[in-house]
Amino acid sequence: MTELTILMPCLNEEKTLAFCIGEAKKYISESGISAEILIADNGSTDRSPEIARECGARVVSVAKKGYGNALIGGINAAEGRYIIMGDCDKSYDFYHLDGFVAKLREGYGLVMGNRFRGGIEKGAMPFSHRYLGVPVLSLLGRLRFKTKVGDFHCGLRGFDREKALALGLSCGGMEFATEIIGKFSLSGEKIAEIPTPLRKDGRNGHSHLNTIRDGWRHLKYILLFKSE
Repeated sequence: MTELTILMPCLNEEKTLAFCIGEAKKYISESGISAEILIADNGSTDRSPEIARECGARVVSVAKKGYGNALIGGINAAEGRYIIMGDCDKSYDFYHLDGFVAKLREGYGLVMGNRFRGGIEKGAMPFSHRYLGVPVLSLLGRLRFKTKVGDFHCGLRGFDREKALALGLSCGGMEFATEIIGKFSLSGEKIAEIPTPLRKDGRNGHSHLNTIRDGWRHLKYILLFKSE
C-alpha cells in the first residue's frame, strides 16, 4: 500500500513545477517511504501537465476551477494513506517532510505548517498579509472552530486521507484552507503544527491569490459556518 501522496494543486506552474517535484522525489528517495507525487491540474494552458509527467509525477485533471476543487479532486484520486499537500510555486520545501510524516504516523488527523514559527523569507509574504490578514483571520478561525492552529493559511499541510474524505469537504475556492481546519477541529481529531519556512514565490509575482476576494471568502466561511 502507498503510505504517502504528495499532492500539488497546479495551474500554469511550468516555471516552478519541476523544482518542486524534484524536491519531493529527493525526499521520497532518501526517506525510503512508499509514496507518489500527484499533480492536480486545474486546466493549465502551459506545459505544466507535460512537465509533471516528464518528471515522474502522476497527473489528474480537475475540470472544475478553483483551489479547493483542485485539491478535492486530488484527494479523491490519491492512493496514499496520508496526504501532504503544498503549492508548487517554490514557496514550500518538499524535501524536509519528516516532521509531517512523523505526526501523521502518531495518529494526528491533521498536521499544519506554521510559517510564523518556521521563518518567512524577505519578500515572501506581503506586509498586509503578514501583519493583518493572516493573523486576524487565523484568530477568528481559532475562536470559531475552537482550535489552537496559529497559521490558518499555510499551504503546506498533511492529513489522513480517509478522515479527510469523511468530513465532506466542499469549498471550491481558497476558503478550502479554512474549511479543512475547521472540520477537522470540530470532528475531534488531533491537530499538530510544524514550523514551516516560507520561501519567495518563484513565479515572478504571478500569484493566483486575490487579497480582497479571497480574504472575504475566508471571512464569510468563518462567519456563516454552521455545524451539522
